[in-house]
Amino acid sequence: MILGIVIILVGATLLCLGRVVIGPTAPDRVVSIDSLTSLLVAALVLLGVWYEQSIFLDVALVYAFLAFIGTLAVSKYLEGRGLEE
Repeated sequence: MILGIVIILVGATLLCLGRVVIGPTAPDRVVSIDSLTSLLVAALVLLGVWYEQSIFLDVALVYAFLAFIGTLAVSKYLEGRGLEE
């Protein structure tokens, strides 16, 4: 069961990496990087369940919070840059 979920996560990660590389605009790249962070959080939660260690869940929570703040900062930057052009 866990192996199937990991395979799906790897496939989704490859799709997101493809969008980061070929994304035509910066917002496309930001959304795909945000999706990658969500996939990483899901992988950390799976590791926490698999190894029965709560530290993985703590790290996933902190990483999700920092990724959210980073996405907000980048989107605010892109919004300001778009108004000046």
